[in-house]
Amino acid sequence: MDILMLIPANFVVFALGASIGSFINVVVYRVPAGLSVLFPPSRCPHCLNQLKAYDNVPVLGWLWLKGRCRFCQNRISRRYPVVELAAGLLFLVIFGAFQFSSLTLGYWVFCSWLLALSLIDFDTMTLPNPLTKSGLVLGIIFQTIFGLSNSNNWANSLFLAILGAAVGIWLFDAIAFTASILFRKQAMGGGDAKLAAMMGAWLGWKHLLLASFIACVIGVVVGGAAMLLTQKSPTAQTQWGQKMPFGPFLALGSVITLFIGEILISSYLKLFPQ
Repeated sequence: MDILMLIPANFVVFALGASIGSFINVVVYRVPAGLSVLFPPSRCPHCLNQLKAYDNVPVLGWLWLKGRCRFCQNRISRRYPVVELAAGLLFLVIFGAFQFSSLTLGYWVFCSWLLALSLIDFDTMTLPNPLTKSGLVLGIIFQTIFGLSNSNNWANSLFLAILGAAVGIWLFDAIAFTASILFRKQAMGGGDAKLAAMMGAWLGWKHLLLASFIACVIGVVVGGAAMLLTQKSPTAQTQWGQKMPFGPFLALGSVITLFIGEILISSYLKLFPQ
């Protein structure tokens, strides 16, 4: 594709992703609170004044306002522009990898759900059912449509999506049950199994297993590093046994699998030649 054509396309893709990121910020704030994500329009959480349209421009709006509400001058969290920027860049990376295809549209949706769920899990240690269930349904629909448009074998694609979802929820329910017996306390929330089911619908059971393995490795590394840093601090308390959200690691494992999952699986299989 001509690079001159890609420049405006990339700009549009980034702007779209950043706009979705702005909406994700709304979802992350309102869904755990049981509020509508559509009404009322965006407003300051401190003074409740409705934001102007030009103040709501992703990333730039925060910069124009210098990180403060136009009306009450309270600080606006830096996370708002960071999430918008991250979503825009994520959309760009997906577009760069899959170009103009149904995979690009589908993975934009999938990664948007993952980003929203990760942030909510980080904030509240919960993975809301409305998001995991809707993400699961969208994954099954996507796989069915993708199978219909590419191989005309929609029934097989539908079966594989449902199988992936079933493997996800069964696997994580089994892990949670086993861990609760070993540690004599709840070791994993029920939302993780539902997120795994959603991942299985989008990725298929093989890539689900890979994404889960990657998530566990990253979780162990991050958790271990956090405990070591905490223990070295003379003012901090020991963090052994403290709960840690696992949703962000599952989301990260899923995104990594989207891009290099086939490479990792084929490289692993080459270690055991037949």
